[in-house]
Amino acid sequence: MFDALSERLSGVFDRLSGLGVLSEKHIDEALREVRIALLEADVALPVVRDFIAKAKERASGEEVLRSVRPTDQVIKITYDGLVEMLGGEEVEGLNLSLNPPTVMMMAGLQGSGKTTTAGRLALRLSRERKKVLLASLDTRRPAAMEQLATLAVQAGVDSLPIVAGQSAPDIARRALSAAKLQGYDVLILDTAGRTTLDEAMMAEAAEIAKITNPSETLLVADALTGQDAVRTATAFHERLPLTGLVLTRSDGDGRGGAALSMRAVTGLPIKFLGVSEKIDGLDVFDARRVAGRILGQGDVVALVEKAAQDFDQAKAEVMAKKLAKGQFDLDMMADQFAQMKKMGGMEGLMGFLPGVQKMKKQMAEANVSDKTLDRQAAIISSMTKVERKKPDILQASRKRRIAKGAGVEVSEVNRLLKQHRQMADAFKMMSRDGGKGFAKMAGMLTGGGAGGADMARMKAMGGGKAPSPQEIEEAKARLAGLGGPGLGGLPKLPGLGGGLPPGVNPFKKS
Repeated sequence: MFDALSERLSGVFDRLSGLGVLSEKHIDEALREVRIALLEADVALPVVRDFIAKAKERASGEEVLRSVRPTDQVIKITYDGLVEMLGGEEVEGLNLSLNPPTVMMMAGLQGSGKTTTAGRLALRLSRERKKVLLASLDTRRPAAMEQLATLAVQAGVDSLPIVAGQSAPDIARRALSAAKLQGYDVLILDTAGRTTLDEAMMAEAAEIAKITNPSETLLVADALTGQDAVRTATAFHERLPLTGLVLTRSDGDGRGGAALSMRAVTGLPIKFLGVSEKIDGLDVFDARRVAGRILGQGDVVALVEKAAQDFDQAKAEVMAKKLAKGQFDLDMMADQFAQMKKMGGMEGLMGFLPGVQKMKKQMAEANVSDKTLDRQAAIISSMTKVERKKPDILQASRKRRIAKGAGVEVSEVNRLLKQHRQMADAFKMMSRDGGKGFAKMAGMLTGGGAGGADMARMKAMGGGKAPSPQEIEEAKARLAGLGGPGLGGLPKLPGLGGGLPPGVNPFKKS
């Protein structure tokens, strides 16, 4: 969502980095370009004006003009301004009642993603060992209640039985009574929406809020609607006791202005971002991490957390034991591809890595994308079990058969085998320490052992101060182990240790 803004700001700071000393003229020119970039990203004009005024005041101080690295100071000022605009350093959690059930009400326009968000929120709370009840109050949209019931099954939580003919307020009363009688910790109410704002919808939502007295009233807005989302939030906030915002479809190609404007305009915290179409595609909103990604600094800590959450514990332990013995066959390589897809694919992973924004052009020119993983997985699938275990037996005739079965050229089969050999050799070298490195990797992914302490330290980095450069480097080093020499057998990228010589394109086909 922030790609265009990130690319524009990156260009501004790249030009500043070529200057040894910054003058007030340079700062004014840079902030003028930042202003244009924010406006092009569809950020509300009053928000941009306030941002630039504060940034200019800070950037004109003696601390910047006399700094050894003035460009870094300007970047930090921009970062601090973005964090403030997005809600500050504190991460807003859910307000859970001390006297269960906690009632959470989802509001918003039709098509904004309320029902899906209700299911995702139920899954998140159930993983925190909360007993959750989902209830659909949408009596207008066809199959809305059935959709929520299906999502409840996927999330592993209960849904309120459907009773035909009941009004939304009556369903709310029944849901509240059921939640109290059956000892639920959380009751999530999915309300009806309209394609546009109208009095009937607002009145119904206000009546439901009066009946259930929710601890959390979350407005769900589509991030791709731009400034319309800001107007919608303002209108709902006037009629409902909103406590927070949820932005859906943040993985889309919108300009990101809604996320940057809604917090500043409404004063409401953004609590969650919808990041994919999957049932678990809901991330806690952290202003520092979002600001870091906008400025091309990546979000390595979030990537490590995502790896720990999505990696299969049993598979991680089995793989670590095999790697400790220097074993790495093509089945294990295919498992790595599957894990990458599970974590959001190559594009999803690259979004977390610092500096990758500048390499997107090279990646596009080399045709490196999620399709690359799909082709490599298809090649491995076209092999027999014996061939996957013993790739050394693959001669010319076998390679031709495999290429034909996968629908690729023989050269791609050779390229995959070369990557496998490189990874296998690297793992053999790592196994010479008696497997301690792999045991630590398994601990990090499964939350136990010495690696569990590492994971705890990295999670702790998510609160309070921003991670220090040393902590970031530690996280990068651990990430390098998740995919071997280059994630998924791809060339090692800057940010995953080692880096590359200037002018070298790691994606150029050999």
